[in-house]
Amino acid sequence: MSNNWQSITSRVLKSDSKLNLLIAINVAVFLLINVPAVFAWLFTGSMQTVLGLANEYLAIPAYLPKLAIRFWTPLTYMFMHDGIFHILFNMLWLYWFGQIFEEYLGNKRIVGVYLLGGLMGALFYVLSYNLFPVFVMILPISTAVGASASVMAIVVATATLLPDYSIPIIFLGPVKLKWIAIAYVLFDFLSIAGPNSGGEIAHLGGMLFGFIYIKRVQKGSDWVANIANVFKSGPRLSKLKVVARNNNGKRTSLKPRQEDVDLILDKISKVGYENLSKEEKEVLFRASKNDN
Repeated sequence: MSNNWQSITSRVLKSDSKLNLLIAINVAVFLLINVPAVFAWLFTGSMQTVLGLANEYLAIPAYLPKLAIRFWTPLTYMFMHDGIFHILFNMLWLYWFGQIFEEYLGNKRIVGVYLLGGLMGALFYVLSYNLFPVFVMILPISTAVGASASVMAIVVATATLLPDYSIPIIFLGPVKLKWIAIAYVLFDFLSIAGPNSGGEIAHLGGMLFGFIYIKRVQKGSDWVANIANVFKSGPRLSKLKVVARNNNGKRTSLKPRQEDVDLILDKISKVGYENLSKEEKEVLFRASKNDN
């Protein structure tokens, strides 16, 4: 048991990937809330005391006077989930797309995109509920939880960078990322008129951030790297770092010119990685750099 626990903590805390850390935080928060809630149900027949308290202090309210005294909730809401299937599907999408994101953009950016995508989702949610008349009646009591806006930021960012990259989908076979992203955008937009209006609006905010972020990165402006540099001493992050491995599974260290890498990334976004020439793939291999 001790060895298993050490293996888990090592994967989360010592791994190059920050994806494991994000998933671990989400799972830990879910368990810290829901395990006591189950015990409360066993003794009192109700989970609402625990769940209501968590929702009161960690979910983001749309009502501005309440948000002013719960100013931390735009951050905490993106690590909460309303039920086991909510967290399950969010973490699955985060894991699948997060791996691709880290493979091509390195592991220094995923946390920043997750957080900023979640904040954009919170902004969309709060603004929409305060601007559109349809939400007037429920505005004082409305709250939102979930990592979906953050996850959708990573999904759309990955699809924007690699639109023709294909992943297998059960019953459908290989599907290009751009079609998955477009389907999600349409689904969330059309679902705004449903029972989860706030959630769908937040998703769209996260998606918009992911799209704009990659478009800005491709033009040489990396918001996430710039923010990280404010808190980082030593060498600054490059404009765009593509992480790849050579045929032996080891990271290479010699880097070509950034201009050459940017041109190849532009080509990937148009025709997909599989259509690169052998020489272009080799440039990406040499563009690899350890993020530690």
